Amino acid sequence: MEFNVNDVNSSEKEVNITLNYDEIKEDIELEVKQQTKKLQIPGFRKGKVPPHIIKNKYGDALEHEASEKVANVRFWDIAKGNNLNPIGQPVMTDLDFKPGEDLKFKVKFEVLPVLDVKDYTGQTIEVPDLKVTDEEVQKEIDYIIKSNSTTEEVEQAADGNNYILDVEMFRLDEDSTAVGDGKGENIQIDLSKEEIKPEILEKAKGKKAGDSFTFTFDEERKIKNKDGKEENIKETFNYKASVKTVKKITLPELNEELIKKVTKEKINNETDLRNEINKDFTNYYAQKTDEFTHSKLVSMITKGNDFTPPSTMVNNVLEDMVKSEEERLKKEGLNKISSEDLKKYLHPSAENEVKWYLIKNEILKKEKLEVTDSDLEELAKKDAEKTGLPVEKLVSYYKTSQQSDRFLDKKLFDFLKEKNNISKVDPKKLAQTEKEENNEKSS
Repeated sequence: MEFNVNDVNSSEKEVNITLNYDEIKEDIELEVKQQTKKLQIPGFRKGKVPPHIIKNKYGDALEHEASEKVANVRFWDIAKGNNLNPIGQPVMTDLDFKPGEDLKFKVKFEVLPVLDVKDYTGQTIEVPDLKVTDEEVQKEIDYIIKSNSTTEEVEQAADGNNYILDVEMFRLDEDSTAVGDGKGENIQIDLSKEEIKPEILEKAKGKKAGDSFTFTFDEERKIKNKDGKEENIKETFNYKASVKTVKKITLPELNEELIKKVTKEKINNETDLRNEINKDFTNYYAQKTDEFTHSKLVSMITKGNDFTPPSTMVNNVLEDMVKSEEERLKKEGLNKISSEDLKKYLHPSAENEVKWYLIKNEILKKEKLEVTDSDLEELAKKDAEKTGLPVEKLVSYYKTSQQSDRFLDKKLFDFLKEKNNISKVDPKKLAQTEKEENNEKSS
């Protein structure tokens, strides 16, 4: 027997095997004998057909079929005996056999790649320096006030923006005729909203039920040009709004009564309310910064340790992703996307998930990071104070659930944050930098 293993890529190998006829002769003959017992030819009892009749009818077909089964068995013997450790289903890519001669065949199979992970420490990544502004706090205050406003029907929209118009909206063509069947769409125009067009504010002023006004609306969309590249185009549409009713918005005073109501008696003054809103924003931004940092670290390390992941693992992850996305789209009534299109769209994400999974495990081994019983006990003590459950029960739960995996991920993330330089930069500057980088990639 002779065999040699060649690397196709970091996760795929091909083994070339040659078996001397003498060492497989008995296996071939035994396999052929087993097959002939199942054959039934008119004029002969099952399993009693003379060999020369079988030879005339089937030629070398039975030997060839037998050689494939023998090759499959011998491949697994070689794989186990030489620690080839295939994953997934190996594929026979070539088989060369003639009765009485050596059996030669090739098998491609996937393995877990051997990774020497590098450049996962001592690197610099930029993350947005998210800070709470007075404007954000004021917007939240304005939202609270607006959410507790009341409306009453009035004769007309006077000065100011605190009005809601119930209108029937018509889209107009070039000669100011309603497009389509002439039927409009009943909608509300809230003049107090920040994003309302100044043109609409101006033209709605002084309008009563039965009045109408026209305005334009610019719509941007992407098209493919002659070169196949996407470009933005802007179209302007004309609309007519026929006013049905006018309602005035009355805003409440931000007093102790309102503050107690919206905070369920926890706060009773404006200063504490603003401080609480600031605190909520701060916590939210800290969470978003952590998520962004995690994503950037994973991306940096994965790009710096690129390899071809096993397709078996990628396909398994991809199937789960597609299934999950199909269920989500179905719930939202958007299940018009085919499974094949979803696979193409989600395949890069599945590849990256498998890459990070394998890289992450190598870093954990290399840095000897693990979750100890004392780690779980420390976590359980904190959770016990919140839940009132015994520490022992919580530790037992952690060990049988995915809590240990989440704890280990956090440990790795804390390690990576400590060992790399996390530079906080202006969010607008970072967004512009990333936009320019994406444009360079797509060009």
